Amino acid sequence: MRVVLWGTYDTGKPRTRMLCGALRAAAIDTIEIHSEIWSGVEDKSQLKGLRVKVAYLLRWLAAYPGLVIRYLRAPAHDAVVVGYLGHLDVLVLWPFARMRGKPIVWDAFLSLYDTVVQDRRLVGPRHPVAWMLRGWEWLACRAATRVVLDTEAHAGLFRQLYGLSAERTAAVFVGSETNVFAAAPAAAPAPAPAPPPARAGEPEDGDGDLTVLFYGQFIPLHGIETIVRAAQAATDRPYRWVMIGGGQEESRIRALIGSGPRLRLDWIPWVRYDELIDWIVRADVCLGIFGATGKAARVIPNKVFQIVCAGRPLITRDSPAVRELLDESMPGVYLVPPADPEALLAALEKYRNESESLAAAGQGLHGTARRRFTLAALGADWRRIAAEAIGAGAPTVAAAGARR
Repeated sequence: MRVVLWGTYDTGKPRTRMLCGALRAAAIDTIEIHSEIWSGVEDKSQLKGLRVKVAYLLRWLAAYPGLVIRYLRAPAHDAVVVGYLGHLDVLVLWPFARMRGKPIVWDAFLSLYDTVVQDRRLVGPRHPVAWMLRGWEWLACRAATRVVLDTEAHAGLFRQLYGLSAERTAAVFVGSETNVFAAAPAAAPAPAPAPPPARAGEPEDGDGDLTVLFYGQFIPLHGIETIVRAAQAATDRPYRWVMIGGGQEESRIRALIGSGPRLRLDWIPWVRYDELIDWIVRADVCLGIFGATGKAARVIPNKVFQIVCAGRPLITRDSPAVRELLDESMPGVYLVPPADPEALLAALEKYRNESESLAAAGQGLHGTARRRFTLAALGADWRRIAAEAIGAGAPTVAAAGARR
């Protein structure tokens, strides 16, 4: 099987890097035709200023003539894979893939309409931008032979919003880069930041304190307010909270922290991607997401896969999506209702009671779940989806020789 991986896909996203690795793991001959657009942009919704937005738009549009010419000159292949963020890519490619008689497998990964309108609420559902995004996504789904999402729950949203059949959609887990999120860091971790000095009447941090870690972009589906309110309700308990990141809700979270009691909380604005493993293995327990939005129920965020890959105890919101991978019978997994600080604290207490047995289990935690998102497992999923798109019994390039 030979595929063309085509477009302006964002190599800064773990999803894209895992896709590339999975294709290699599945022994799929892959021809990359790519133009890098998004280098250095972690959160596209945070691009500020008309000049910056226009510059990225022009850069994006200018990439397509070269990409199309390179595709038309590409050797014989069986299918084209369009990676994330490919909402425009798939529409540009559509007529040229049809010209060559090739199916398109589009890794939609997520819904722009759902993200902008329903999750982040950047515009209302009646706003012209909302209508444009929904129409754009509907058309992009028609251009693709297969539309791939990250979970079955997310695929269900696409079937509901855009009238797709079950055969037109598929789901492949995001997974985690094991070379980065191995069970132990390659080097000694950097020292933890010093906690703020205690005020009169406050207990000092002690050696027995639990370190509770959250990291990520500050977006609504993460439910960071739940974490802060849990910390505010637990100032008399031996917990030290560490948050890494920033983003859309940063100012609101800072105001919430400032309005309550002084917390044992360290907020680190940013660390390098390859240093996250040091923070993960140093924490006693790691946090996933706690948002109550519909999207929060449909996705398994990168951090959950990374924490599971590292074999660390995990507390995250219960949802249909997360139960595709995890359940409470797995040691070190604590699933709680969304937007419920008390439930988060109860899970921390449960962890404290079980911590000795979990420490004995060591890196065996979540072993069953990890096996479901190895590169080999993800590669098998992508190979199956590509084969379905090509068509049962259709000859591959290897069998068809020089067929174009």
